[in-house]
Amino acid sequence: MIVAVFVTTALLAVAALLAVVRIERGPSMLDRSIAFDVLTSVLVGAIAVEAAWSRRTETIPILVVLSLVGFVGSVTIARFASVEPEGEASVPSSEEIAADEADRLEALDTAEASHDAEHHGGGAEGEVR
Repeated sequence: MIVAVFVTTALLAVAALLAVVRIERGPSMLDRSIAFDVLTSVLVGAIAVEAAWSRRTETIPILVVLSLVGFVGSVTIARFASVEPEGEASVPSSEEIAADEADRLEALDTAEASHDAEHHGGGAEGEVR
C-alpha cells in the first residue's frame, strides 16, 4: 500500500503543479476555469488518499464540500462565459413589447390597405357601367 500511496501522491502533485501553471498562464478565462476544476479535483483526490492512508472518515464532509464548491464554481463561470443568441431566452422589456406590437399593427394596417385597394378599389375590368 505504501507504493500505491507514494505513486498516487506524486501523480497528484504533478497534476496540481500543471494546473497551477495553467491558471497562471491562461490565456483565456475558460482555460483558467478548467485548470481550477482540475486543481479542485486534485485536492479532492489528495484528501481522499490521505483519508485512506490514515483510515479516517472525518474527512468525507470536507470532500463533499470541496466537490460542491468546484461544481458550483464551474457552472457559474460557464454561465457567465456563454453567449446566448440574439433574442433567445431573454425576457423582453415593456419597451420591446410595445415596439413589437407597433410593428405588428403597422404590418397589419399595410396588409389591410393593400387588400382593400385590391378588392374594393373599383370595378372589375371590362365591366359595363
